[in-house]
Amino acid sequence: MGTYLNPGNSGFAQIVNSDYVDKTGLISLINGVIGTKKNLTCVSRPRRFGKSYAAQMLCAYYDRTCDSHELFSSYEICRDKTYEQHIGKYDVLYVDMTYVKHFCDDYKTLAEYLSGKITDELLAAYPGVIPSNEFPATLMSAVEYTGCKFIMLIDEWDAPIRENPSTQQDYLEFLRTLFKGSGTTSKIFAAVYMTGILPIKKDGSQSAISDFEEYTIIKPRIFGKYAGFTEPEVRKLCKEHNISFDLMKQWYDGYEFRGIGPVYNPNSVMKAVSYGEFDSYWTETSAAEGLMEYISKPYNGMAKTIAELIGGIDVKVNINGFANDLATFRGKDDVLTLMLHLGYLAYNSETGSVHIPNEEIRLEFQRAVREVDHEATLKRLEESDQLFQDTMNGNEQAVAAQIEKIHREETAPLHYNKEDSLRSVIKLAYYTYRDKYLQFEELPSGEGYADVVYLPKRDSDWPALVIELKWDKSAEGAIGQIMEKKYPEVLKDYGGEILLVGVNYDKDEKKHTCRIERYNP
Repeated sequence: MGTYLNPGNSGFAQIVNSDYVDKTGLISLINGVIGTKKNLTCVSRPRRFGKSYAAQMLCAYYDRTCDSHELFSSYEICRDKTYEQHIGKYDVLYVDMTYVKHFCDDYKTLAEYLSGKITDELLAAYPGVIPSNEFPATLMSAVEYTGCKFIMLIDEWDAPIRENPSTQQDYLEFLRTLFKGSGTTSKIFAAVYMTGILPIKKDGSQSAISDFEEYTIIKPRIFGKYAGFTEPEVRKLCKEHNISFDLMKQWYDGYEFRGIGPVYNPNSVMKAVSYGEFDSYWTETSAAEGLMEYISKPYNGMAKTIAELIGGIDVKVNINGFANDLATFRGKDDVLTLMLHLGYLAYNSETGSVHIPNEEIRLEFQRAVREVDHEATLKRLEESDQLFQDTMNGNEQAVAAQIEKIHREETAPLHYNKEDSLRSVIKLAYYTYRDKYLQFEELPSGEGYADVVYLPKRDSDWPALVIELKWDKSAEGAIGQIMEKKYPEVLKDYGGEILLVGVNYDKDEKKHTCRIERYNP
């Protein structure tokens, strides 16, 4: 048992001894490509979405130097027809690229280091192996000596590209020598499984390692079920631990894949289960990629786009052309695409748009945006903060004036119909709400649906807001509808003061009016 050659099953044993959610079905997907031309797999997803868990699971399953039958005996994979065919039948090469960084001069000597270390371990395990200056030749000698192909697992494959871009070219060349379409590759590897945050690096118009089948957070395809926790899995956890599923969904849902449905951040869900507290655990990911760095990019329209996202508005994005690194940006779309891969945004493939997925990430945006040194962003923050103060003080003219300003400046590019346009204006106008509120749209209440409701967070002593929007009617009529339809009933368990806010837009005069009333249940 070595560091890189056949490291055993102790890592996965620790995982299953915890509160493990069964993801062993992923193994059958890899078993299915062994012996085919599609045996090179690269799965990319954000930090803390279970990438390392999957790699350690595969290591335990394929490693021929340990018996892992007992570890898998109660999980999905043991009922798969390929289970016995492949369990414990291969030499495994397992490399965590974040681990090796400290031993190869910040990745500058990565190829030499890994070639040397793996060769040393092969010679210690199999003395008949003939070493070569060409690393693939050494691996081929090992296969010929043992009669056993390798399963290679590379965790955080893109760490050298993310953490030391100057080593990128040498690193990609090293991977090419192992995996770039030579006849030797198929003779050495039964399968290769790489995980990372970024998709495979593009080199010009082509992928640098073009033979890999890619499954990204944008297009996970058959790996969608294993990209995070599915809703049934989260429901089961909540039931077992007597935790509110509705709050779990609000905090950590928001990613959704075709054919799978909602997908949750596994790390955050398990932290909430463990601590019994809903909070943002995103800052604990120790990510080198800071959100503030990306939302600070000085591209045209970036400040407004961030405001739309924080306000809860979906934003169109062109995901094509992204260079799959942290340095090459052509404009706003590339930044948004990177933020998709980092998990800060979620993608709607049907509309080609992105949005902030859940309360956890909204908090991160809210924290970051207040540190951005952008004149336009700072102005938006000040105006939104003032709008809240004017609303609290019942300053109806000031509230109407600010909403009118946002409507005038932002409606044209939003491309919404009348009702949705005005609702989007409200979300943009009140976009610093996340400091103190949770936002709900079309909230079922009483005898209808409240347009926009802002519910104070536990640590906030601000009143709740129920906002009703009208088009070519009257602000007073909006207040009347709130009372007639009994919208405040949705907040009956809240118990505090409620501000009723009616907003009307006169399309002929292009004027807004506002009416604010206090309501104490």
